[in-house]
Amino acid sequence: MTWEVVIGLETHAQLSTASKIFSGSSTAFGAAPNTQANAVDLALPGTLPVLNKGAVERAIRFGLAIGATVAPQSIFARKNYFYPDLPKGYQISQYEIPVVQGGTLSCVVTPRAGEPYVKTVRLTRAHLEEDAGKSLHEDYHGMTGIDLNRAGTPLLEIVSEPDLRSSAEAVAYARALHSLVVWLGICDGNMQEGSFRCDANVSVRRSGDPRLGTRTEIKNLNSFRFLQQAIDFEVRRQIELVEDGGTVVQETRLYDPERDQTRSMRSKEDAMDYRYFPDPDLLPLLIDREWIEQIARQMPELPAAMRERFVRDYGLPEYDAAVLTASKGLAAYYEAVAGTVAERKVAANWIMGEVSAALNSAQIDIGASPVSAAQLAGLINRVLDGTINNKTAKEVFAALWKAEGASADAIIEARGLRQISDAGAIEKLIDEVLAANPGPVAEFRAGKEKAFNSLVGQAMKATRGKANPQQVNEVLRRRLAGG
Repeated sequence: MTWEVVIGLETHAQLSTASKIFSGSSTAFGAAPNTQANAVDLALPGTLPVLNKGAVERAIRFGLAIGATVAPQSIFARKNYFYPDLPKGYQISQYEIPVVQGGTLSCVVTPRAGEPYVKTVRLTRAHLEEDAGKSLHEDYHGMTGIDLNRAGTPLLEIVSEPDLRSSAEAVAYARALHSLVVWLGICDGNMQEGSFRCDANVSVRRSGDPRLGTRTEIKNLNSFRFLQQAIDFEVRRQIELVEDGGTVVQETRLYDPERDQTRSMRSKEDAMDYRYFPDPDLLPLLIDREWIEQIARQMPELPAAMRERFVRDYGLPEYDAAVLTASKGLAAYYEAVAGTVAERKVAANWIMGEVSAALNSAQIDIGASPVSAAQLAGLINRVLDGTINNKTAKEVFAALWKAEGASADAIIEARGLRQISDAGAIEKLIDEVLAANPGPVAEFRAGKEKAFNSLVGQAMKATRGKANPQQVNEVLRRRLAGG
């Protein structure tokens, strides 16, 4: 029996406004509890919400970026539920008419096995809403503290269609969405501070069955690693449950990273449970064409357009262009390098190879790279002009990463790493290697090609890797052929 996984994501992106969505309270992170909650946030009698224009502008930017419809009129509704950290007893959100409708987002998926591919995910909607406060359980000895600093923080909830078919696709989509909202400047993307959180709706069905299975929702996943692990566990749990004759129950679950498992939190509510109705304190949100066009003129170059430009102007493969535009910072770094080297593909290879590996190992972003774009370009140019070979270049890069030199040139000179390209010196070297290794010479002339690699290795070893590999190969073959 084979199974198909069906996943849809609901993502909460905290909008980058200085104040809350319906009040003037600050949204700055890290303030002492309950110091950034005013009368509106606390729902004191007689207070009225006033919509933050900046939050609407950020929603419009997102809608334009994904090719969605920006609704000319949308409605705010009251979503009724009762938690201790929800002061009003309801959340102001959007239900029937959201501000952003439809759209698509493409991402590069790298599966555990097989080649990378591009996946296009349909989006259902994106709507504006306010965040709730936060319940604090750790420091109160059997009691719960309430911090209302987050109450009223502006959120854009982005809902995908159930188009994702694996945890790898879900993570690729979430990463692409995270990159986009940061690229647009509408969200800082800080997952540790709760600025970008995902809920995963997961179900399974037998392959070929057109009906969707019963879904569970995994709440508040604040890292891509936890998102993947939570989905993988939940898929296994549901399949095992059904194969053992059980039934999947529609519910909300939490992921426990220490035990690497999901556990039941509460039965899953449907829309009717929230008793949505239009908020009588807020007029319909009207967005005219002129406002949308004004925002469109201020939009940055989008990742899709930049990918096309990298392919067209720099001659990059589509995959390389997709990787290099995964974030605005990475794209800017590549452009800075590509602007000062002759071979743009070589620049792409270095950034996707050595630079990315070093960033991943150090667990830092490109913006914190110890090797600047100018330093990397200088290193690549020394490879292209034959000053050093690729092996030596990796040594120089490692030194640059450790801040051992201001430039590749300085490290090359200080360590005496210049490549030996003098024809006479290389011919003398090859003659010495051939004289010292009669066995491999005889084996090569007897038809054993592997012996040639051994001789090349001896030549490079004799020069501590500084000989020009191409010249070594050419002279060695000529000498072995009797030239």
